[in-house]
Amino acid sequence: MVTAMAMKRILVVFFSVLLVLSQVSASTVPAFLWSSQSSNNGLKDTVNYQVMSPKDLVNSVLSEGGWSNLLCSGEKLQHPVNLAIVFVGRELHSSDIAGNKRVDPALVDLLKDSFTKSNFSMAFPYVAPSEEETMENLLISGFTEACGQDLASINIAFSDSCSIKGGDFQRLADLHSVHDHLASRIEKRIKGQTDLVVFCQGGFHSLNEVDQTRPESEIMSEVINTVEQSGAKYAALYVSNPFRSISYRSYRELERFLAESVAGNGSTNSTSCDEVCQIKSSLLEGVLVGIVLLLILISGLCCMMGIDTPTRFEAPQDS
Repeated sequence: MVTAMAMKRILVVFFSVLLVLSQVSASTVPAFLWSSQSSNNGLKDTVNYQVMSPKDLVNSVLSEGGWSNLLCSGEKLQHPVNLAIVFVGRELHSSDIAGNKRVDPALVDLLKDSFTKSNFSMAFPYVAPSEEETMENLLISGFTEACGQDLASINIAFSDSCSIKGGDFQRLADLHSVHDHLASRIEKRIKGQTDLVVFCQGGFHSLNEVDQTRPESEIMSEVINTVEQSGAKYAALYVSNPFRSISYRSYRELERFLAESVAGNGSTNSTSCDEVCQIKSSLLEGVLVGIVLLLILISGLCCMMGIDTPTRFEAPQDS
């Protein structure tokens, strides 16, 4: 009886852990930090497996990643970085990094190559984003809180798709303006100064629908190639924020549906699985796997408990 109770407790703990892991993997996003220059602390290919908030991510980027020396008045690097780039994506979940089913295999390969081939790199597989504020706004708020007035002294530019509260920042309407901005800053940048550029995936407002649907990996690779061809020394931070795109995409789909209804084309049935569908499917897969394992374990325990062996054996009778 004691053994059966202990097995039931172990089973409950196992099922709970399995359910929690499936929920964490589906509700968290990855973040990658890399640089073409070596860090003062000598870190390379470092992975932080803790589940952290965006504020914790900012603190790690500033302290362990050395961005306090770039954005704040910290210790000056021996080889200064000219450009700090922040990519805010909208496609990846934590489960997409290690899983076989990938939303954008080219994006995952690009991030892994940047992580392994850079002189300095860090990875944060489990970042819990906020559903109330955008990731780019949380990052800039964290940088401002940590650096204070030092952040106002550097040149900061955002893509037009970013949602930032407050601040008089330069807006980049499309990819052509991004290239022009990077080229102009090479001539105007003060020696030893680091510029900050933030890109938010989701489409530039001034581009047509074909350009807005370009893969995230293609846009990110094009920006990195432009920076490398310019000869600038850069540090990059990639953070995924798919929960932001759920409401944005829903709004865009509703707007398109209304436009088609007015034009008399009618609505179209979509069979694709969006971010909400993927989250629900991941949770459902974890629950189904847990139920199957639970049934197998209960069946095995019942079979073992059903085995009835005699407590004593009689001696053979003499013939």
